[in-house]
Amino acid sequence: MKTLINLVPRPWLIQLSIWFRPLIKLYFKGNNFIDPIDGSSYRKFLPYGYQHLRENALCPGTLSLERHRLLWLYLNNETSLLNDEIDVLHVAPEQVFYKKFRSFKHWNYTTTDLYSPLADVKADLCDLPFDDNAFDLVLCNHVLEHITNDKKAMEELYRILKPGGTAILQVPLDESREHTFEDDSIVDQEERTRVFGQYDHVRVYGKDYYKRLEGVGFSTTAFDLQAKISEKDFVKYALQKERIPIAVKN
Repeated sequence: MKTLINLVPRPWLIQLSIWFRPLIKLYFKGNNFIDPIDGSSYRKFLPYGYQHLRENALCPGTLSLERHRLLWLYLNNETSLLNDEIDVLHVAPEQVFYKKFRSFKHWNYTTTDLYSPLADVKADLCDLPFDDNAFDLVLCNHVLEHITNDKKAMEELYRILKPGGTAILQVPLDESREHTFEDDSIVDQEERTRVFGQYDHVRVYGKDYYKRLEGVGFSTTAFDLQAKISEKDFVKYALQKERIPIAVKN
């Protein structure tokens, strides 16, 4: 499990952004793009990517990527979860969300990761030290593609959710693939980057990702937020076309 800082290919850029965030916000200030997470506006976002740089992907002030802004818009616009009194587990907590979610007095908020300094509980996603039926909401953003035994991780996420609880399990998902591709024999980091898109990924998920989740008991929905917002806002928030995987414990 990795934090956003672990995953960014230019860690010096992220560290500088953390130290000099007020100056960076001032330098990039403008009206072309908005980060909906905090409402800050910019003339441009930064490029980001491993194999291929995506223009205007990384918000220089909050460090959000497209998937973070998409998740926030879903939580804020389409659910009551941000306002509910609930037990929340955040797997591999991202910098962009950590302080905001920690400030929620109405959330019983727990973070977990094997290595992150932001983790309250150091734990393996395949062997979580939490009781059955412990959480109303699990946030697990771009983690499962790093886990060799993703079925076991999914089973653990299902186990710790309360009946009726929700897990939001974003992954890099290739909608052009019917089936997930994985090959355990690929161990070279450069080859993994070429095949899987990133050196520490172990698969490329296809549309059968939802069937994998359903195989451990979840009911799933592929939520298309793009259909809910205007084209103007889609550009303004610098989003990518991506559906949000929502998994509910039956």
